[in-house]
Amino acid sequence: MPLIDRECVRRLLESDDPDATLVFVRGDCVVLPGGEVDDAHKGLVIARRDDMLPHVPDGAPTDQVLDDLAHRLDNVVRDLGG
Repeated sequence: MPLIDRECVRRLLESDDPDATLVFVRGDCVVLPGGEVDDAHKGLVIARRDDMLPHVPDGAPTDQVLDDLAHRLDNVVRDLGG
């Protein structure tokens, strides 16, 4: 069962915050504004929206693109011991 799914990635990419950051907290993916990522959360950062945008083709990302990104990010969480 994946820890990061399509909807986590969608929330990250569609966030209104220009510094949106995906953080894995207590078993859940949470999108926080970059300014709210404090010392307690820094080790739990999975990705920043700006890091993901180069992997998204122009226009709205397809479900396949979201799934591919989710799979990559899920591996990151697992490497962190999520």
